[in-house]
Amino acid sequence: MGWETRQRGGRYYTRSRKVNGRVVREYVGGGAIGQLAARLDAQDRASRRAERAQFDILTFEAEAVGEALAELDGICETLARCALLAAGYHRHHRGEWRKRREQGQAREG
Repeated sequence: MGWETRQRGGRYYTRSRKVNGRVVREYVGGGAIGQLAARLDAQDRASRRAERAQFDILTFEAEAVGEALAELDGICETLARCALLAAGYHRHHRGEWRKRREQGQAREG
């Protein structure tokens, strides 16, 4: 994007944009129209840059919260496992938690 100067035509403003994967240059105009278009394009770029910076900040904060939650989940998992083991439970085939049978308990059947 930018201003071009030609030998016979003076200065004029063009935009570059992609159409079907190819870069196409679009003539906007010279003089006041070109200056206005250049100013608007600069504002659009600054706005997109600010939005991207805000998105990056939010992404960084979300990742930090995710890491803290993962750490808290691990701590809670360990505490739950310790509490269940202390209460006499075990993991049946590494699956669900079950209460251990008493050694002297007779089976009915």
